[in-house]
Order: sequence, then C-alpha cells, then structure tokens
Amino acid sequence: MIFNFGSINIDHTYHLPYFVRPGETLKSDKYSNGLGGKGVNQSLAIARAKGRVSHWGRVAATDAWVTDELQCAGVDVSDIELTDEPSGHAIIQIDAGGENAILLFSGANHGFTEERILALLAETNPGDTILIQNECNGLDKLIPLAVSHGCKVIFNAAPMDDGVLSLPLNQCQLLFFNRTEAALLLDMPIESSASDLLRRLNETLGGTEVVLTLGSEGAWYQRSSETFFQAAIKVKAIDTTAAGDTFVGYFLAARQAGLGPRQCLHRATAAAALTVQRRGAASSIPMAEEVDEFIYQNTQE
Repeated sequence: MIFNFGSINIDHTYHLPYFVRPGETLKSDKYSNGLGGKGVNQSLAIARAKGRVSHWGRVAATDAWVTDELQCAGVDVSDIELTDEPSGHAIIQIDAGGENAILLFSGANHGFTEERILALLAETNPGDTILIQNECNGLDKLIPLAVSHGCKVIFNAAPMDDGVLSLPLNQCQLLFFNRTEAALLLDMPIESSASDLLRRLNETLGGTEVVLTLGSEGAWYQRSSETFFQAAIKVKAIDTTAAGDTFVGYFLAARQAGLGPRQCLHRATAAAALTVQRRGAASSIPMAEEVDEFIYQNTQE
C-alpha cells in the first residue's frame, strides 16, 4: 500500500487565449470546476493504474463529495478528515497552447498537526511507502518521523519553494523533479542541460533515487551511477495541468507492481502523453487499459 499524504483541492479552470496580464480583465470562453490538487491527482493516477493507495488528506465537510469520487476510483479514503475549514482550491488558467498558470489557496491542506501526523504513521508498518508533495504542511516533521518508523518516503518536490531547501531530502528514498524544480533546488540556470542537472543532483543528494522529467524532452531516472532515459511520445498537447501528477502516479504503480526503472519510465511517459491530450486535472488522468492500448499502438508504428 502507498500512503499518500497529499493535498485535496477544488479546481476552477478557465480557458483563455493567453495568461492574464497585470491590471487586465480578460474574457474566458470556457469554465469548469472539479477535483484537483497534486495529492489527489497522484492518488487517482495510482488507483487508475491499478495500484493500491490510501489517501491522507483534509477537506471541508461541505466538499464531502470528494471522498465519494476517490472511493469510486479505488482510493482508500478512510483517513480523509472532514473539517470546518475551507477546502484548498486552485484558479487555473489554460492558454491557447495548452500551458497552464495556477493560483493556489492551501485551505485545509495546511491544517495538519503533529498529533494527526503521528496518528497516521501509527497505521503503517516498517517498509511501507509514504508519498508526499509540497502542498500540505508538516513535511519537516513527517519525513524524519516516517523514516524513524521504517517507512520509505517518496517526495514530489512541487510546488518548489524555499521551504523545500530546508527539508531532509537525503532521508527520502526517491525524489521527483521537473527541470525548473531541479534548477531552483540547485541554484542553477533553468536552461541547464539534463546531464548537468543530474550530475549536480547526484553530488547533492548522494545515492538517492531521482526522476527528472523534462516535458517534451523526455525523462531520466538516476540512482548513483545508474541512469535510464525515456524519450517523450510526440502528441499534440491541449492541457498539461495533471501531466506531472499522472507521471508520478503511474511510475509508482508500476514500481509497486515490481517493474524496473526503465519500464516504470516508459509506462509513466505513455500515461502523461495521454493526459496532455485532454482537458482538466483529475478528469484527464487515463485508465490503465487506455495506457495499455496507447503503448501497443505506439509500438506498432
């Protein structure tokens, strides 16, 4: 079982010709709202990839429909706490090229106490996996407590901020970064090459496993001197909102099923390629059967 200490957001998505500029009022030609947040997206991706996942999260009691939707997808929701606080939410702009810009309000996602974290960890056994992202509070307490409990911590360091720099990243077993996140962590130019980023990540984090995603340039897996590369699958992107979360979820579900890093990269890349061809966040994450068919079609070409 993967225990996902993750955010739950309500997404408000607006489709625009370009991102709103300072002082500008811009008309949106399409609006939608639905379930989102990096944590929820990754739990859904794991479940849709036929992985086993339990979500640890907090959401307003008025948004209790979230638990029904997750449970229907196969996510264990027994440890989602309903609160009097407002739910986290995101304002998402999608431009004509499919790129996104996101304004995030943390809400209930930042209401975890140390007591609650200890109670959640008490349900785990040594060797269990705990997945985290940077949209919930308490990570500075959770990581060392989880490691001392014998759990394996996997961190998707997004969204990247100064707080990540102070976390004990070397205690994590596996770290996911995109190019921007890795460059900010290492204080390197964003245009740095993948080889330079990987080299510096190895120097900084030692033998910690790292997955570096580069969008249309593919993705890398690294552990000490071992590296694998997976080229991106060429598709027409409509909306990239949940692509990274889909990648993480499918990678971890494949890993849970016993596949090696190269196979995990391949399956995660295919799932993300399907996601960017669809609009929305949680709604765009594909089912395992769709990924199987997509991989088969691309193998035949």
